[in-house]
Amino acid sequence: MRPHGYVRARSVADALAAHAAHPGARYLAGGTNLVDLMKLGVVRPTVLIDVRRLPLDRVEETAGGGLLVGATVRNSDLAAHPLVRSRYPALSQALLSGASGQLRNAATTAGNLLQRTRCGYFQDVSKPCNKREPGSGCPAVEGSHRELAVLGHSPHCVATHPSDMAVALTALDASVHLRGVSGARTLPVPEFHRLPGDRPELDTRLHPGELVVGVELPPVPPGARCAYRKVRDRASYAFALVSVAARLAVENGRIVHAALAFGGLAHRPWRAWTAEERLVGAPATAASFARAAEAELEAAEPLRDNAFKVRLAGDLAVQVLGTLAGEGA
Repeated sequence: MRPHGYVRARSVADALAAHAAHPGARYLAGGTNLVDLMKLGVVRPTVLIDVRRLPLDRVEETAGGGLLVGATVRNSDLAAHPLVRSRYPALSQALLSGASGQLRNAATTAGNLLQRTRCGYFQDVSKPCNKREPGSGCPAVEGSHRELAVLGHSPHCVATHPSDMAVALTALDASVHLRGVSGARTLPVPEFHRLPGDRPELDTRLHPGELVVGVELPPVPPGARCAYRKVRDRASYAFALVSVAARLAVENGRIVHAALAFGGLAHRPWRAWTAEERLVGAPATAASFARAAEAELEAAEPLRDNAFKVRLAGDLAVQVLGTLAGEGA
């Protein structure tokens, strides 16, 4: 056992003050990732600040027709929410494809966004890892990397982000609401997570001590449909080898709106901006989808054992987009 302190926050301001007063503190909600990392010795917080009882557990409709999701809303509750299922089915599908029912009952919206990579070198404290110990090296580059990144990686880190929910939020143009001692700010989900560069220990653009207080989903574009699909090594309770979240609107056989994001390919959910540019205005055909996916994945730099991910991602994108185009016909 490694001793640590415990503080139960009564308000957001109380949580921020406690974090500022205790160097090395961590916020605790569902704990489905943090507690595992503590058991492995990957993280050793000095104090756990319990935020589970903060008034951040609601899903509310915004004035403009979007949704505001509190940071401590449970994954299972969010997936089952009627407005999520009817307006943002990709988000519900992504949540239900992640973890087990028991974990979804405990895991929170903010915790899901903030979960850390499942790279085996990161989780094994007997191995070097730049993400865990900056400057120690990345043995995954030459070692076991079948499940790891093919886009946006660097010599310092080839880890992938594990969240299914974050991929759906990326394609749905969601934003993250943050609160810190210096005030509140908002970041688009595609900008919230970082690529590794030479600072792979930084997963996000959070400032020290900032707290995620909610996630906002904008109104659905007219005529748009969305979906999430995931490919994994086994049928349940496994992280994505590749996943795709897409939103598409078609009028008179041509694409008028497209949003596409990949999971399992990079250090963060990968927003496919190049593919989206190719899609808008193009005919809603398999050939258009394939050309757009190919243009996006030209930037891929697979490692020795994971080149299959590039083809798999392209094929999956074509399937998901084709399904949405058929539904919109």
